[in-house]
Amino acid sequence: MKSTRKALRDGDLYKDNYERLTCAACERGLKKENDPDEVFSVRICPDCGLRFKELR
Repeated sequence: MKSTRKALRDGDLYKDNYERLTCAACERGLKKENDPDEVFSVRICPDCGLRFKELR
């Protein structure tokens, strides 16, 4: 699972006009999944299912 920063650099993600993270493959906004026991949250694309780590 890549981090969101690395995915932005690689072109897997981009930010739209409102600075929201968007999947480059399906052009949909990412959903956020928080686990209170983890240091990071997981960003998930609802269409293709790609998952990215995001440090809080």
